Amino acid sequence: MQVTTQTGLEPVSVHYLLPEKRTTHRNNVQLPPTIKHDNAFISYDRLRAAHQIVYPPRKEFVIPEFSKDSDCFDVVEGLRKVGGVIIRGALTPTQVCQIEKDLRPHIEADLPWTAGNDFFPPTTRRAFGLCAKSPTAATDIIGNELYQAVCEEFLTTKSYPWYGDRNTLNVSPPQVNNTIAFSVRPGDSFDQPLHRDDDIHYADRPRVDVYPRTNSREYGVGFFVAGTKTTKANGATRFIPGSHLEATEQPSDEAFARYAELNMGDGFIMLSSCYHGGSANTTENEERLLFSCFMTRGWLRQEENQYLAVPPEIARKLPVRVQKILGYDVSEPMLGWVDFKDPRAAIDPEAGKRVAHKSDDRDNEIKSN
Repeated sequence: MQVTTQTGLEPVSVHYLLPEKRTTHRNNVQLPPTIKHDNAFISYDRLRAAHQIVYPPRKEFVIPEFSKDSDCFDVVEGLRKVGGVIIRGALTPTQVCQIEKDLRPHIEADLPWTAGNDFFPPTTRRAFGLCAKSPTAATDIIGNELYQAVCEEFLTTKSYPWYGDRNTLNVSPPQVNNTIAFSVRPGDSFDQPLHRDDDIHYADRPRVDVYPRTNSREYGVGFFVAGTKTTKANGATRFIPGSHLEATEQPSDEAFARYAELNMGDGFIMLSSCYHGGSANTTENEERLLFSCFMTRGWLRQEENQYLAVPPEIARKLPVRVQKILGYDVSEPMLGWVDFKDPRAAIDPEAGKRVAHKSDDRDNEIKSN
């Protein structure tokens, strides 16, 4: 017998395996036999308390550090083990200063957060759509070669469907999910609640002891670049190493949070399945300036609508590689076309000559592994 309860927005199935024992569908957590569910709608906190669910103890992890010249394989392995890595010297001071110069007017024009919750302190200022506002951010942060290589490893999706008697290959590369600059200032500041960014895509993962080699677990990868020295005192990002291995429903625990402290130009790459959050700026006069980008899978809806944030008249000035990363491309086999043509036709007439379907040289490629 199976019943479903509603936990917030997420259904949780409870299976009756034996008259005296039953388990949740994700973690084989034994539930008391006296508890009954008749399609009840209850909060997850109440469900967890009623079932007396005890999660496996969290482990202590050391955040790995690399340089901008590190091998992508090593960075990927660090992310698989811990969920986040620091890239020392990801950008030069010259690059960072140019990005700040481009974005500073937009940051200063931002208004306080008034959504009525505790997501951003009222003193924090932001800028969005960075590719439209800073060509240097577009090429050196969003288009950063090491970051994009990591994203390709975690977020590229392949499928091998049959078309008649042909076994074909479809490849969907990653695309931008959002781009934001943050200016976290002293004053009325507080810790942002720990959260996972992949909840926007309704992520639902079981707990694992070892990250799967297929790298199919992720919905996003983030890249944070420090525009100023970032410390615990001025609001460095809090991050729970190893939380990418835990089940979606496992709550966060501040006791295991660590601070991603960076020098200007350092980067922090993080899987979106990790618990993290901005921190309170407790200094008297320091600003924490941070530039960020998240990538997601090519077949998911973007959090920040890049076609409005970076309209065609601006996108056409960017390198082709960045245009495709933004989403001016077809996700194979047929996602994103306009008039059955490559959407880049809106910014490059030559692209309009190509019909939007997977290239012929892949038609007969057979799955080899």
